[in-house]
Amino acid sequence: MNRTRLADMGLLFVAFMWGCTFLIVQHAVQVLPPLAFNAIRFIGAALLLALIIAVFYRQEWKQLSWSMAGHAALLGLFLFLGYSFQTVGLLYTSTSNAGFITGLSVVIVPFLSFWLLKHRISRFTWISALLAAAGLYLLAFAGTQGLALNRGDALVFLCAIAFGLHVAYTGVFAPRYPALPLASLQMLVVGVLSAAGSLLFERSASWTETAGQLMQPEVWLALLVSIGPTSAFAFWIQTVAQKFTSPSRVAVIFAMEPVFAAATGVLFGGERLGLAAGIGCMCILGGMLLAELKSAG
Repeated sequence: MNRTRLADMGLLFVAFMWGCTFLIVQHAVQVLPPLAFNAIRFIGAALLLALIIAVFYRQEWKQLSWSMAGHAALLGLFLFLGYSFQTVGLLYTSTSNAGFITGLSVVIVPFLSFWLLKHRISRFTWISALLAAAGLYLLAFAGTQGLALNRGDALVFLCAIAFGLHVAYTGVFAPRYPALPLASLQMLVVGVLSAAGSLLFERSASWTETAGQLMQPEVWLALLVSIGPTSAFAFWIQTVAQKFTSPSRVAVIFAMEPVFAAATGVLFGGERLGLAAGIGCMCILGGMLLAELKSAG
């Protein structure tokens, strides 16, 4: 199996983890404020990756440089902006709108990839991206009146751009540096910025209240899942994988996240998946398979 195919399988596993744990995190942030949750999540992930480096890959810290730190900070800033715009946008728009507009990064990334890496946008890339975008629309708005824009959607669109920039710039920086320190440093940046944002905008909860919230089972379970599998290991896998695959393919593969989230909702949340949503899932899967077949060809 070549490295590109292995990288794509790793990215698909990341999308699977994110999609399958969506319900767990969604319930947790209804108890603990979102920025406080992200602060603990990403600082914990940074410390976990730092511990792994200290125990197993100590030599990689010797490659730490100001250049790596600066580029990791930029990646961390994009991630923080993505999560923050999405969180604030959800105060003013629906989950369906937010899910679809965030997923539009699948169309944004090819442009960014062309601009940053001079990757040619082939017709296969466009067909894959548009299939995935159409699938996201059907999955988000099945059984509703469709997309009705409001003021929160502009914030969520900024979130899509931020996530698109993170994927595109990871494609630029990942080949230059060892994956573990690069992932650990960007997790630390997201955590610190989230903590600062929480102190500024989520002051309503006292430290005593926050400690009590952390003891609730849905919160600490979500934090355990988020710190390890869906943050530390997920972004480590993404950083390694983007040494061997293009940002456009990453975006198409990550469009599978809501498919896994929908499947989790059906299996464990008592939700029903209608015909339109089912077609949407097939469109996203078709876009991903087309990208894979183009790679094999």
